[in-house]
Formats: sequence, C-alpha cells, structure tokens
Amino acid sequence: MTDDLFVTHRGLLFTVAYEMLGSAADAEDVLQDSWLRWNQVDRSEVRDPRAYLVRIVTRQSLNHLRASARRRESYVGEWLPEPLLTSPDVADDVELAESVSIAMLTVLETLGPTERAVFVLREVFDVPYDEISEAVDKSPAAVRQIAHRAKEHVTARRPRVAVDRAEQEVVVAKFLAAANSGDLQGLMDVLAPDVVSVADGGGLVRGAAPRPIHGADKIARYLIGGLAKLGLPFEGKPTWVNGHPAVRGEIGGELAGTISFEIEGGRITRIFSVANPQKLGRLDVAAQLVR
Repeated sequence: MTDDLFVTHRGLLFTVAYEMLGSAADAEDVLQDSWLRWNQVDRSEVRDPRAYLVRIVTRQSLNHLRASARRRESYVGEWLPEPLLTSPDVADDVELAESVSIAMLTVLETLGPTERAVFVLREVFDVPYDEISEAVDKSPAAVRQIAHRAKEHVTARRPRVAVDRAEQEVVVAKFLAAANSGDLQGLMDVLAPDVVSVADGGGLVRGAAPRPIHGADKIARYLIGGLAKLGLPFEGKPTWVNGHPAVRGEIGGELAGTISFEIEGGRITRIFSVANPQKLGRLDVAAQLVR
C-alpha cells in the first residue's frame, strides 16, 4: 500500500487520459505533466483527491488534444488509436471494454476536444456534471448540453450491439485459421458482405492500405494476396487488445501489427489493422485499465 495518492489512482488516471487521447504515449506524457502539477498542490486544501486528480488529467489531456490537432491532420493515411495489450479480465467490465475498444476510440476521434472530455467523464466514469464543469471550464448547464450532444453523436456512429466474449473468440479463431492457412473462402465466410477494413501504417509500412477497403471479396483477396507477397512467414496469434479478442500479427517471428474487429451476427463487420511501428510499443505488458 502506498501513501502517494497519485500512484494509488494511476490506473484510473491513465485510463482517463488514454480514452481522451487514443494514444498511450501521449497519455503517459499527460500523466507526467499532471504529476508535476500535483506535487505543487497544497494537499490540505484538496477535499477529494481522486476528483482533483481527474480534473488535472482532464485539463492536461485537453491541452494535448488541441496542440496535437495539426499533427493528426497531417498524418499519412488512416489514423487509428494506439493498441494496448489487455488481460481478458478487462472484458469482465463490459462498459469499460466497450469504451476502450478500437472501434469506440475511433468514433471518439470525430468529437471535438471538449465534447470528447465530457463524454468520457460522464458516460464512462460517471463523473457528476458539476465536477466535469470544473474540469472543462464550462457551466454545469453547458456541460449537460454538451454531454447530450456528444452522446447522440456517438450513438449515431456506434450503435450498441451485444456480442458475448465466446462469440467474439469463435469468430476471431475462424479468421486466424483462414489467414494463417491462406484459405480465401474460409476468410470470406467469416467476413460480412459489407465489411470495411481500415489500416494504419503511418506512411511507414509497405502494404498498409492508405484508404479503407470495402467488401468481403476485396478485403479477403487483398489480405491473402498481401501475405503471399511478404517473402517471410506470417503467423497470426490470438491475443487481447483493448478489452477484446484480437490478433497479433508476426512476420518472420517479429511483431508486425495488431488486428482488431467489430463483430455482428457471427461475422466480422469492421477490421482495424495497426502496423505503424511507432504505435506497437504497448503489446508486451498488459495495460492496467480501470474505472
């Protein structure tokens, strides 16, 4: 047990920052800045350390979001969140697993910084409106309006479809078996007809599609054909990424990327492939994501 309240709440603070930023590296930077600010605070004047720390992290995350907007605009190809290795236990908290999924974080990218902060604090962490208002420097009434607008925006782009863990694991296993064996028909059988594949290579990875690919046939042929051209053996391995069953892709025994999925009705409806090597640093040790 530690007396350092920042350390006590670090898992929560990292999760808040990561959900607001979609980047573990940026979240760590925010936590470093927040820790420095926390060390300058007169603790005797802090009534609720947890709420105070969340407020600091939220403000630092907002600053980071605004400062990085131009960097995101100039990003080469599609931008996807930085994948995190997680333990299967994260999936036990269904709402947390949904909120940190690659699919949800991609939707959150379409919100403005303040809307994203309000949505994350309210919908994921159930922070009271008055505390959110202090964190984002808006009135409680304005925060309520922002929260309503952000929730409508997210719901329109990410309707909730209940898929249990067992079904997810079965579908991912079928995808893996087909990809590892080069089984074109097997791959098409597990893909929904209108499936969409989004790849993030950051302009650094040959073979990462610069734009989304639509349709089971195109995606299956692109994937099987691309793997055949590698010149080195590809092996997909089952793993857990951002609270969901996923694939760890290795080429010649070296990590090459992760593949995450949206699944509905026993088929894959969306594929998220992250191959940018700058985003693959968090796949050896499970991240501590908590609410």
